[in-house]
Amino acid sequence: MTETLSIDALEALAEIGRGLKSRRLSPRVFRHIKQLTGLKFVAYGRNGIPELTDKGRDALFLKSCIDAIRLLLRKPDAAIQPRVLAFLLRKGHIEARDDGSHAVTAKGAESLADIDAQP
Repeated sequence: MTETLSIDALEALAEIGRGLKSRRLSPRVFRHIKQLTGLKFVAYGRNGIPELTDKGRDALFLKSCIDAIRLLLRKPDAAIQPRVLAFLLRKGHIEARDDGSHAVTAKGAESLADIDAQP
């Protein structure tokens, strides 16, 4: 994901991901809808309501993976979404411990450091 989104724009993307019920947009979504549609994270449906694209779903999933690694660094026994947990285990970013908690591997810590080092 080479596009950088502000925290507010990511929250607007998450709001759209939860599903909008009408064409009326919240102020947060209204501020970022042009950027999100321009980056192809969001597209307008036939009913005129913005919907996530596959690229938008991937961006939200990556954000949840990064947030999960950060959470596991602070609290190894934290509850993580099953889909995110399975992905991080499969990619080797985290490992299961004997006591049922999870630990961030060196690969996961490196990836997080690379993400944090980006401008």
